[in-house]
Amino acid sequence: MSETKRSIFYYFLCILLIFLGINGTCGGLLLFLKPDGSLLGMQQGWLEHSPFNNYFIPGILLFSFMGLLPLLTFAGLVKRFSWKWLNVLNIYSDKYWAWTFCIYSGIIAIMWITIQLIMTQYFWIQPLIIFTGLGIIICALVPGVMNHYTKSNLP
Repeated sequence: MSETKRSIFYYFLCILLIFLGINGTCGGLLLFLKPDGSLLGMQQGWLEHSPFNNYFIPGILLFSFMGLLPLLTFAGLVKRFSWKWLNVLNIYSDKYWAWTFCIYSGIIAIMWITIQLIMTQYFWIQPLIIFTGLGIIICALVPGVMNHYTKSNLP
């Protein structure tokens, strides 16, 4: 795949990770700062069929897995940090850890919203987050992006 096409998918992947990370970080902060959900316009009754009494724990999980994880992944894609401790969680030994974490971020986003739809009521941003997760996975699986983050091709 040409450098131009790889760059398009690479930049789109980066934009999606930043979007997911900022939304997760901001949403998570607002939920654990005000666990009744009022800062996001969420109702306490939406948690009726969930294991949570308030939004504090969901806020911490949102902040960590939908906020920090995509932002860490973005930083890894751009800066190519060689943090060996993250390779412990890398199930694709031939790929750079940040590429694998793109797949994780996309799957987590889709799972998060799917579980949220089962346990709570519909919220306007849910379809956008599902499509963001799908977009992250699709962009990461583009052959040019995959090849770029194969360890044998890294500088």
